[in-house]
Amino acid sequence: KYMSRDGLTINGYLTLPKGTNGKNLPVVVNPHGGPWARDSWGYNSEVQFLANRGFAVFQMNFRGSTGYGKDFWEKSFKQWGKNMQNDITDGVDWLIKEGIADPDKIAIYGASYGGYATLAGLTFTPDLYACGVDYVGVSSLFTFMESMPPYWELYREMMYEMVGDVEKDSAMLREVSPVFHVDKIKAPLFIAQGKNDPRVNVDESDQIVKAMKKQR
Repeated sequence: KYMSRDGLTINGYLTLPKGTNGKNLPVVVNPHGGPWARDSWGYNSEVQFLANRGFAVFQMNFRGSTGYGKDFWEKSFKQWGKNMQNDITDGVDWLIKEGIADPDKIAIYGASYGGYATLAGLTFTPDLYACGVDYVGVSSLFTFMESMPPYWELYREMMYEMVGDVEKDSAMLREVSPVFHVDKIKAPLFIAQGKNDPRVNVDESDQIVKAMKKQR
């Protein structure tokens, strides 16, 4: 566990490669999807694969992760790219301070919300990561909200409260949408997307790839 910059205790899991002393390691930061879900104790094939290849893997249950009470969950409301992202950044800073991470060899990888956190990490803290892998990640909170499938319609009002209203909170949503800040990306970025994903539409990946190509 570690402390966020605003005094919140963040719990998580750190997997170390076998045979290492746990110091000065290349690290894969792996924020979970959801975001209202959590990482839990148990076997994770992706984490074990990475650890087997010599990487430490860092999973954190940032604010909004479930299982820590209503207050911890509500602290995530309208905090995409803000305090939710700070919880990840503060964890990485903790790894560096503890001597666990080689500060020049830190990658970030995640799917769905974890993919969004990857894009946010590379755009809002561009000097922190050596590279990133975004798997079905949200790049624009506008198109994300607008592309909800019809059977999610009753959930839309809740999403406006938890993520942001596309009209009332438009300035904030633009501020935290990575697609509008691709000029800040410095590190290599790999993007993967399923064409028929019903929740995170393929446009989420296509539009950030297009925006990055314009920066060439």
